[in-house]
Amino acid sequence: MIADQSLSLTYKQAGVDIDAGDQMVEQIQHLCARTHSTRVLGKYGAFAGLFRLDYNEKLFARNYREPVLIACTDGVGTKIKIAAQLRKYDTIGIDLVAMNVNDLIVQGGEPLFFLDYLAVHKLAPAIATQMVKGISDGCLEAGAALLGGETAEMPAVYAPGEFDMAGFAVGVVERNKILDGSTVQIGDSVIGLAGSGLHSNGYALVRRICFDKLGLAPDAFVPELNCALGEELLRPTRIYVKSILGLLRRYNKIQRVVKAMSHITGGGLPGNLPRVLPAGLAIKLKRDSWPVPPIFPFLQKNGPVDSDEMFNVFNMGIGYVVIVRPKFARAIMVHLRTLGEKPYFLGKVKKAVGSTQLEWS
Repeated sequence: MIADQSLSLTYKQAGVDIDAGDQMVEQIQHLCARTHSTRVLGKYGAFAGLFRLDYNEKLFARNYREPVLIACTDGVGTKIKIAAQLRKYDTIGIDLVAMNVNDLIVQGGEPLFFLDYLAVHKLAPAIATQMVKGISDGCLEAGAALLGGETAEMPAVYAPGEFDMAGFAVGVVERNKILDGSTVQIGDSVIGLAGSGLHSNGYALVRRICFDKLGLAPDAFVPELNCALGEELLRPTRIYVKSILGLLRRYNKIQRVVKAMSHITGGGLPGNLPRVLPAGLAIKLKRDSWPVPPIFPFLQKNGPVDSDEMFNVFNMGIGYVVIVRPKFARAIMVHLRTLGEKPYFLGKVKKAVGSTQLEWS
């Protein structure tokens, strides 16, 4: 026992402010609650979240025959550095949700709930609340409950102003509705959905070109982009959940019209399309079948960056791809437009020549 209490150390003096954490919890409570439905049980602030999977209430019935849970995790990468530079934190959470739920729906799943992990140098409740607001906005757009999360204050790990974010999504799909690409065959049509820009990939290269080589400030106006550089770089990743689930409900209810899907993230089209193809098949894409947003030629010119490298790093304007039965391709594109998407006919599935699963024309 220390006789002189004035000499005793506190957790706050060591760099962690418990009061700030409590203040943040109070500020974000409503951001979580607005994403909840009657499927979320228990009170806010419990040690873990509770979510009902199957129940018989007539109005909200969700009765699964053979449910399979789908789970994934991801982060935002060095895009968070741009948010920190601009001190704009209210959209990066949308990216976090998008990177997870867009992966989750590829196999036909419906997002159920989302959890986040936020690590900071020093907890500033107002800034952390902006981050969580973005996560909440993303969850609302994806139809997922923000079930909980964790915030860690680690001054010994992160420098002042630095932070990192990670997310975890859980969803469900009926076993007989799982899309694994096994039914893809020669002649199937490949449809791409427009992205909103860079999404959340390739930012190490983006920052190298824009800041290290060109010496641009994040708030610099770039004529080729018709906006400030930071505005373009912080444009949130598009969330495709509602459109894709709407498409599946319409076209895969009885027969499997949509056969495979791919979220175009790190690795671009060449790295992600082959992941959903059976052995012996390839996709032949028309390189000029969609408009490439200005940010990509801007980066390629100022790198300079080789064309193959551009396609291997970035989505080049296509954020999501669906592979469908050819006779439904036109109708599906019309339907996707009614759902707010910009679809493009990219090409066809063909027999592979050797081990190459992606060709260009």
